[in-house]
Amino acid sequence: MKEADLYAPVKAHLQRQGYDVKGEVGAADVVGVRGDAVVIVELKLGFSLALFHQAMDRLVVTEDVYVAVPAGGKTKALRNNVKLARRLGLGVLTVRTRDGFVEVLADPGPYAARQIKKKKTQLLRAFDRLEGDPNAGGATRHGIVTGYRQDALKCARFLAVHGASKGSKVAEWAEVPQATRIMRDDHYGWFEKVETGVYRLSAAGRKGLGDWGDV
Repeated sequence: MKEADLYAPVKAHLQRQGYDVKGEVGAADVVGVRGDAVVIVELKLGFSLALFHQAMDRLVVTEDVYVAVPAGGKTKALRNNVKLARRLGLGVLTVRTRDGFVEVLADPGPYAARQIKKKKTQLLRAFDRLEGDPNAGGATRHGIVTGYRQDALKCARFLAVHGASKGSKVAEWAEVPQATRIMRDDHYGWFEKVETGVYRLSAAGRKGLGDWGDV
């Protein structure tokens, strides 16, 4: 497959909208003119940073700039690339080469991200739960430290000192409201169930305390 294979379907697509279309005009792959309106389409076999840079350069000529790529590919990657194009003010076309079908996934134009209150609330909750700033300096040798990890460490330290204990006691004394759930779910393999609601530190938990002692 060649970029040139995308040209005929894109040209036909623009012609149906009343544009007079020519290829390889100056630095642009495809140029359509309809009265005073000018549209530019950059053709590529896949998304890349170079493609976005190339298309952004065309915005100094016209606001109507599209990128065109073959249809198909990973859905998540395609969605992310379309999202990026929208943020840059670019349009996106996909071309189904077996029959020349052109689909418009985004039109050029100004873009304002829609803020989602729920995501902001989740971010602030995670910020408040995280004690100190453990992801700076040496602590990051473990990977990203989360508030959940910190709470699990508090439970593990309590059990290391006091031995097997009821979840409610750990929750109160270690100041971890979700202690019982954390020990029951045992995502890190640090806890062992002794009886209903009672947990002790496992061998992996003792090792974890040693490994994570700087957090």
